[in-house]
Amino acid sequence: MSRVTTHGNYQSALLDMMAAQNRSFEAQKRVSTQKNATDLVGFGRESAAVNALRSSHARINSFVEVGKIVNDRLTAQDLALGRIQEAATNARLAIANAIAAGRTDGLEAEIEIQFQIVQDALNTKHQGQYLFSGGVMDQPPVSTTNLAGLAGSAVASAFQSGELRQASRLDENVVMDTGFIAHELGTQLFGVFQSFAQNAPFAGAIDGATDTFLTGIMQQFEQAATGLVNEQAKNGTYQQRVEKLITDNEVRADAVEVMLGGKTDADLAKAVTDLEMSQLALQAAAQVINQLRQVSLLDYLR
Repeated sequence: MSRVTTHGNYQSALLDMMAAQNRSFEAQKRVSTQKNATDLVGFGRESAAVNALRSSHARINSFVEVGKIVNDRLTAQDLALGRIQEAATNARLAIANAIAAGRTDGLEAEIEIQFQIVQDALNTKHQGQYLFSGGVMDQPPVSTTNLAGLAGSAVASAFQSGELRQASRLDENVVMDTGFIAHELGTQLFGVFQSFAQNAPFAGAIDGATDTFLTGIMQQFEQAATGLVNEQAKNGTYQQRVEKLITDNEVRADAVEVMLGGKTDADLAKAVTDLEMSQLALQAAAQVINQLRQVSLLDYLR
């Protein structure tokens, strides 16, 4: 004779339903997040490897971001160095034209303009900081604003830049010094401007002594321009290396991301299948409970 009892059957059915609900919840999380787990605990024995890969990925990405910031600064430096070199070349050209014309009319004004361009370029700011300040961030590296001021003082007093060069860590084993300092860039060129200003004024026709002086100044501007071309080329070399490091680190970051995905990314096909199976199990458990509610002792007394 069958024993009539519902407590054990209810308990078993409820446990099955709770288990099905838990499996459905876990499968739904995998489908929605596309990850096997949302914290390190969920990865079990793989948690140490996952944590190491995440740390490595974050570190490499930080090098990529630093590289991009440095590359932007190098681009700004290239533009500023180009302006300084162009001003030196234009000053030389203005003197050559005056010598060719045999007159100095307007020459002082033209040289003043080129000096202002150099002064402005050496005081260039990038992201709120002076590019060539040598670490002295609260004041422009060039304090002299015109040729008259330069003529009346030592060239060195025209600069307020420090000695600290901009250096950045671009990889675990790469720290690059990518900065330039105003007084190192401008001392030679300012010396030429000062010599010109101290021998002013120039007016009218050019005599023999003036021709000799201006020819010498013209050659000095040319030498200064050549030196600035070399500095600009050095900056370009820095840019090439930084861009290479950025590319290399991006490749490394992608490789680590693939490795990390292999340990953390969910198999969506399996997750969807698990979700459907758990929902079927949940429905079956609910049907069993519903059937148990309809069982009556009268069915056994008939």
